Amino acid sequence: MARAPLLQLSDIALTFGGNPVFEGLNLVLQPGDRVALVGRNGSGKSTLMKVMAGLVEADRGRRLVSPGVSVGYMEQHPDMTGFATLGDFAASGLAPGEEYRVGMAAEGLKFAPETAVGAASGGERRRAALARLLAEAPGLMLLDEPTNHLDIEAIAWLERQLTETRTGFVLISHDRAFLKALTRATLWIDRGVVRRREQGFAGFADWRDKIWAEEDEARHKLNRKIKSEARWAVEGISARRTRNQGRVRALQALRAERTAMIRRQGAAAMALDEGGKSGKRVIEAAEITKAYGDKLVLRPFSLRVLRGDRVAFVGPNGVGKTTLLQMLTAELAPDGGSVTLGTGLQLAVFDQNRAGLDPDASLWDTLAGDPEIGVTGKADQVMVRGVPKHVVGYLKEFLFSDAQARAPVRSLSGGEKARLMLARIMARPSNLLVLDEPTNDLDIETLDLLQEILGDYPGTVLLVSHDRDFIDRVATSTVAMEGDGCAVVYAGGWSDYRVQRGADAADKALAKPVAKPAVADKPTSRSRDKGLSFIEKHRLERLPAEIERMEAEIGKLTEFLSDPELFGKAPAKFEKASAALVERQAALAAAEEDWLTLEDRAGAG
Repeated sequence: MARAPLLQLSDIALTFGGNPVFEGLNLVLQPGDRVALVGRNGSGKSTLMKVMAGLVEADRGRRLVSPGVSVGYMEQHPDMTGFATLGDFAASGLAPGEEYRVGMAAEGLKFAPETAVGAASGGERRRAALARLLAEAPGLMLLDEPTNHLDIEAIAWLERQLTETRTGFVLISHDRAFLKALTRATLWIDRGVVRRREQGFAGFADWRDKIWAEEDEARHKLNRKIKSEARWAVEGISARRTRNQGRVRALQALRAERTAMIRRQGAAAMALDEGGKSGKRVIEAAEITKAYGDKLVLRPFSLRVLRGDRVAFVGPNGVGKTTLLQMLTAELAPDGGSVTLGTGLQLAVFDQNRAGLDPDASLWDTLAGDPEIGVTGKADQVMVRGVPKHVVGYLKEFLFSDAQARAPVRSLSGGEKARLMLARIMARPSNLLVLDEPTNDLDIETLDLLQEILGDYPGTVLLVSHDRDFIDRVATSTVAMEGDGCAVVYAGGWSDYRVQRGADAADKALAKPVAKPAVADKPTSRSRDKGLSFIEKHRLERLPAEIERMEAEIGKLTEFLSDPELFGKAPAKFEKASAALVERQAALAAAEEDWLTLEDRAGAG
């Protein structure tokens, strides 16, 4: 017997500011659906998700949710008015006794539930909103960019949770590896049309390109037919045209059909302004260290960066990736050791906090008023790759409209701010590019273009990112920062780092790095102690805390399940808690086995 759909949208029409967003949209989401929702920035992805959630009312059409189905939406900017802490907000929709779910989600997403709402950053608020959704476990989850502000470890945790859930979900994300791992169907919004394909995101690019090729062929055939019919209309005699008014009307209909065709928006015309050639040796860091009070950020670390290298920096949030970048570019002095910069360097920086953008300045002034690219004496021109361009024309190359040129920066979306930052740095001559979280908020097509540009860039790139796919496509070496001041260099991108590190998807099998990574740290006494590699020793040090945490979670779940009336009152909650208990017990057994294995090896060493 077929199950009722979770959600159904029928004949949905929606208009914003006189422009139609959707017209005649029909959509059905079934139990167990795992759907990627993709499209360019501004195509209406978030709007469609809010229509699904019932937060935006359509001008026409019906939204139907099956009886007993709850729909949960992860808010991008959650309203926490009236809540004292992030934990209070995240647990507000839970029944008494289920608050433990928030603690489990907070552990994986890496935020402190006791943090006061007023002191929380935007990223912490988003993580609390995500924890709230996961803890509530609705019948349908709507996730709008859940990986933004998550580090790679938290992304991996979330990926495991969504892999194991039976709940249907719709997912918007710029993280291609995340989408490929989780989705089984794809919704693509393109010029107001929503198409569905019963395959996950992995095959999206080929599907999109095939549809576009078919459109181009149809447009080409239509243009040829119009040209042929127009020639007949011009060359035919008057009497003949009189007898063939139907054919004339058909020509008019063909022209109307061509006018109605909505042409695709071109890709952003991004290109880097190559500066002069730098010296072969770009950065030489020797035994550099850094600490803030009692917090050790970096143990003695050495790195040589040569011209043309693409070095990625990965690790948990707060581990010190940006601090290391600042030391390598001489913006920040190390406590010990030395950093020597090469000759002829021209630096361009993409700041993850967009600190270089004045929210009250217009896009026009942001570019034309920049002393590095604004043309002296010309308030409406910027110098781009040695050629003066009108500021509006240059903004159009990055897909901004005429109307946006005079709008304030604060009116832009996250993706638009990222494109504006790229417009600034790409107009500046550079041979050393520092990109700190450039992938946040960019749509997939812009990410593809940025990757191609970096591939052709003759200069050197230092990259901080949590986007595993992007790192794989760009990096030639990876610096892994895993806490406790440890930084190790590996050859290749993210996948190469994982292979060399010897880690499986659950981070259980840890091995020594390859004997000769592309650029290697000098071994320390810590990495030689007790016959263990540094990472194995670090794992051994962390395991007792992990075991203690899992034992506490098992205790909470056991106490929750001890209620003899629970199964009768809430069988679904009983089933979910039972499954969680089995999963935690298996994880605890694996962690204890890891600890025994590493402890034995340490003793043998």
